[in-house]
Amino acid sequence: MIRVAVIGAGAFGKNHVRVVSENPRAKLCYVVDANLERAREHAVPRGAEAVSDYREILGKVDCAIIAVPTVHHAAVGCALLEAGADVLVEKPIAPTLAEADLLVETAAKHGRMLQVGHLERFNPVIGKLEELAKLPLFFEVHRMSVFTLRSLDVDVVLDLMIHDLDIVLAFAKAPVVDIRAAGISILSPKVDIANVRMEFADGCIANLTASRVSTDKVRKLRLFQPGQYISLDYAKQSGAVFTVGGAEGIAFEQLEIAPAEPLKLQFDSFLDAVETRQKPKLDGAVARRTLETALAVIAKIGEHGAVVTQTLASGWKP
Repeated sequence: MIRVAVIGAGAFGKNHVRVVSENPRAKLCYVVDANLERAREHAVPRGAEAVSDYREILGKVDCAIIAVPTVHHAAVGCALLEAGADVLVEKPIAPTLAEADLLVETAAKHGRMLQVGHLERFNPVIGKLEELAKLPLFFEVHRMSVFTLRSLDVDVVLDLMIHDLDIVLAFAKAPVVDIRAAGISILSPKVDIANVRMEFADGCIANLTASRVSTDKVRKLRLFQPGQYISLDYAKQSGAVFTVGGAEGIAFEQLEIAPAEPLKLQFDSFLDAVETRQKPKLDGAVARRTLETALAVIAKIGEHGAVVTQTLASGWKP
């Protein structure tokens, strides 16, 4: 079996620990966390070894899942790649393009697999969308979450919206030519709510909204293409298609989608890449492009924020 380590056993890392331990193709060898007690909590019941420093496992595993804060992705990932391990790193691939490039280059130099955890790519609803999407002309996407203390080292664009940026970029047929965005901070020093309008060279428009201070959890995508409207719910793994035609003018179809846990599908896909040495479904180069777009969105939010600040300073009174 493939020897696996999970590095980072926090809010999301513990899910990786569970998925690895349940997969018959893999052997969970190490759970690594700076908090050794937390590492033991997840490692011991699964027959794995708890470690507090990832450098202790270099050269001892075939692959590793990195679920540490984004600022540490490049350092931890490159060390593992250089030691001969294939790596699945959580999204975003890195906080900067330079660090993303370093990860991609290190993987290529050492002949290692580098996959990035853009989890929605493995949601069964996206598999269905791959069958249906022909010529997307308009996307409307909403991703809302209840506020938690996790992932506050990045803003909502890199925390939540990046999932949807990745999906839209995967399905759009042309390059991005314009980005307009706005966002505000509410409960953290970073941007907590953001909206972006992206225009593509072929006229396709994508309108995305992400919030991590909502009272409800919402994960929905709507896609419009010639003669058809597709509505998907990531959380419920359900969808419907409305098509022009039929006796009533509009034909309605409830999509048949076999439910599955995206995290398990993602790990199986990673193991396939490890075993076959074929490029992962979502490799470092693809994730780098998504990061580049996300950083462009953040820059536009900054520009908008500067305009608002100037407006307030010019004499606005409550």
